[in-house]
Amino acid sequence: MGVTDPAGPVMDRDEVDRALARLGQEHEAVETSLFALQDHAGRRLLEGAELTGVTKERWAAAEASITLLWTCFDAYTDALREAREIRSRRRWSSREDLVELTGLLRGESVTVAGGASGSAVLSESFTLAALVDRMNELYASSLDMVVAADAVWSALPARIDLLAAELQRTRRLAHSVGVRPGEHPSGDDLEGITATLTALREDVVRDPLAHWVPAGGGSAPGGGRPDTTVYDREARALEDVRREIEAVLTVRQDAEERLIRLRDVLSRADRTLAEARTARGEVLAKIAATEVPVVSGPPTVLQEQLATAAEYRRQARWHRLSPLLESLEQRAEDELLRARESLTAVTAPLAVRAELRGRLDAYRAKVTRHGLAEDRLLIERYDAARRMLWSAPCDLRVAEQAVWRYQQAAAELLAPPRVPEPYAPEDGTRDDMGDGE
Repeated sequence: MGVTDPAGPVMDRDEVDRALARLGQEHEAVETSLFALQDHAGRRLLEGAELTGVTKERWAAAEASITLLWTCFDAYTDALREAREIRSRRRWSSREDLVELTGLLRGESVTVAGGASGSAVLSESFTLAALVDRMNELYASSLDMVVAADAVWSALPARIDLLAAELQRTRRLAHSVGVRPGEHPSGDDLEGITATLTALREDVVRDPLAHWVPAGGGSAPGGGRPDTTVYDREARALEDVRREIEAVLTVRQDAEERLIRLRDVLSRADRTLAEARTARGEVLAKIAATEVPVVSGPPTVLQEQLATAAEYRRQARWHRLSPLLESLEQRAEDELLRARESLTAVTAPLAVRAELRGRLDAYRAKVTRHGLAEDRLLIERYDAARRMLWSAPCDLRVAEQAVWRYQQAAAELLAPPRVPEPYAPEDGTRDDMGDGE
């Protein structure tokens, strides 16, 4: 067992050489990482940015950690250089050299000013292995903050700028069709999206970590993703507005054709109502004892709205024309349907009279084919029904009864004669005359 000191057993020459080689590799790795952190684009951006909020607080802590990290690295470098100088004094290190090297390589031989945590402690001592662990902790926490900020800056501002460019194109398009703030809801939406995107971009630039969602668990430095919740919401809102604007553009392209169709539908409705009014006069003159519905005139409000729609088209007020056309198209179809229903209701008595005339003539033709046209009863009832149906005014209820009586008489004459039932004696035997034995 070798002689011991506060650092443990005294290392032999081979142990010292292996320790120096390992520490040299760790030194190179730490140095490479430090220079990479120093040159990281995110760190440079953080140094030059006017930060606010959580990013400002975390960057102040990260800067202190990076400063302390370099202090630790310098102390580590000095200790490693001193150990190498002692080892290089002679090829075969003396006992005193090995004791000194053991203290440097294994003992708390490195003193870092300001303490490893950046607290009020004036200094703190470390072994070289513990100092490496501490530098790794400081590096990981600093890199996590730098990578997160850089990820947000790399992702969100560019996407916000692209969306803002699309927003400007949509605003110009909206302006061309009269969609403006205060005049159309979509114009107000565009103003709101513009204000939100402007504020969002400024906030992302000044406080990127407020828009960072860290990954859970023990993830590597920079584990997480940018928070795009607000951006995604505004992107969807802009898409909704864009579809609304496209609908207005469609109105601009089809407005004249739709107005022509509207005029045609309303004209057909007016003609149908005029026909119904004429038919009502005819029914009142030709049909007696029946209720004929009154035919109302065409609604003037539709014509007024149609004139307003034409004026909107002339003034290129497409955003106002769009909902008005949709409403007018539905109401015009309803008006045409109402006119047709009025005509049907008014002419119903004439249709009943026509049906009775057709039925009377059909039975007349039938009895004629059977050679019964000269039957006096049929002639009398036919003449009575015909006088009622072809005279004005016609009482439909009386005429229907007359037609029914003619049908009954015709049906009785056309019915086949009844064959008498054969005689059956009371005892149930048949009297089969002519069937002798």
